[in-house]
Amino acid sequence: MRFHQIFRLIGILNLFLGLSMLAPLTISLIYSDGSFYPLLYSLVITSGSGITLFFLIKRSDYSSLSQREGMAIVTLGWLSAGFFGSLPFLFSGSIGTITDAYFESISGFTTTGASILSNIESLPKGILFWRSLTQWIGGMGIIVLSIAILPFLGVGGMQLYKAEIPSPVVDKLQPRISETAKTLWKVYLLITVLEIGLLFIGGMPLFDSICHAFSTMPTGGFGTQNGSIAQYNSAYFEGVITVFMLLAGVNFSLHFKFLKGDLKVFGRDPECRVFLFILAIFVLLVTYNIYGTAYHSIGNAFRRGAFQVTSIITTTGFVTANYEKWPALSQIILVLCMFIGAMAGSTGGAIKIMRIILLVKHGYQEIFRLIHPHAVRPIKLGGKPVPVDVLNSVWGFFILYITLFIVAVIIMASIGLDIVASFASVAATIGNVGPGFGLVGPIGNYLSVPDPGKWTLIFCMVLGRLEIYTVIIMLAPAYWRK
Repeated sequence: MRFHQIFRLIGILNLFLGLSMLAPLTISLIYSDGSFYPLLYSLVITSGSGITLFFLIKRSDYSSLSQREGMAIVTLGWLSAGFFGSLPFLFSGSIGTITDAYFESISGFTTTGASILSNIESLPKGILFWRSLTQWIGGMGIIVLSIAILPFLGVGGMQLYKAEIPSPVVDKLQPRISETAKTLWKVYLLITVLEIGLLFIGGMPLFDSICHAFSTMPTGGFGTQNGSIAQYNSAYFEGVITVFMLLAGVNFSLHFKFLKGDLKVFGRDPECRVFLFILAIFVLLVTYNIYGTAYHSIGNAFRRGAFQVTSIITTTGFVTANYEKWPALSQIILVLCMFIGAMAGSTGGAIKIMRIILLVKHGYQEIFRLIHPHAVRPIKLGGKPVPVDVLNSVWGFFILYITLFIVAVIIMASIGLDIVASFASVAATIGNVGPGFGLVGPIGNYLSVPDPGKWTLIFCMVLGRLEIYTVIIMLAPAYWRK
């Protein structure tokens, strides 16, 4: 393990993170909101630490990065981003404690959207913008962006890319991994700009349009209003955001192929078909369930149901209704959405549709083998056989996900949270969803969770964003052996 190489690259990430603070710094100047100096101090400290690490540590051959080093860079890089990202909150006085500021920062970078803030509208515009920007940067990934803009990483960038991209199977859209990273970011940026334009045309203020697009595309969920999207009470805004949450929940490689002229790519992809089928069934079930109980108009029931199901299954976390007042069936469906998640290769969290498909296919194959013990029938996805190592990885991920979920729920219950809050807080953070039920429900937040619980949930958020393996492997003794 070459620690000098690891920390030099983390220094580069910190330098980029510090430079990204120029955007909220500009917003602060425009609005004269009093957050200029807190943001400036944060920028200087973050960039300064990056420059220091970069110049103090000798240059290495980045093309020879090992998989272990790649995982260390990604995990430590995200933890470092969480720390430096918390500085604007602390220096501005928007958040009073290190624990709460780090929680809010990590929630942003992991695109979870879980918040400890009770009065969001009281924050300075510069801090609000930074809060949304952390999600937009974290959505496609700090590491992926760095690979896109720092070509000297060379072939070794593949180890960072594989360690961060949330997918059981990594798509290489271009021959060089840096070109793949650039391609993904171009698609990400294009869709973000399109959403900003549609929200602004519909009457949302430009600042709010940018912040909400920065939260939608990474499936983050941070808003600029205390009441989230519900505060606008606009069917147009909800419709636009629903469409873009759906786009964010689809594998970005499909968007790229569509933009390249393959107009049938979504219909051909088996994971996309299953995702849209599950989404449609859940929307119809919730609409039927809340019509006549929570809402007396079928149009209103569909509007609220479609938005909330899409928001939760894509792990965005925007809310337009207090779904805790909905019937039990609708609440159970939303809980299922927290675990299922969106497509692999999207910015969404949770288990993901591809893994669900492979788990079901593998389960069916075992039943088939009991009936036909001598049959040879490989598991296929999209007409192609699935390698055994991918299946093993999927089962390993699923077992780890459920095990870590149970352990975290027990920890949360042991520090005093009730069973609903314990279950929901862990499900919402390890799945990068944000709002849950009970104490952390759509009209609550995470402020009253005790500090040990917040650090547990911080760990859950990082686990969920980096797909468990990248983080948990660093806790294995074998990882540190030569």
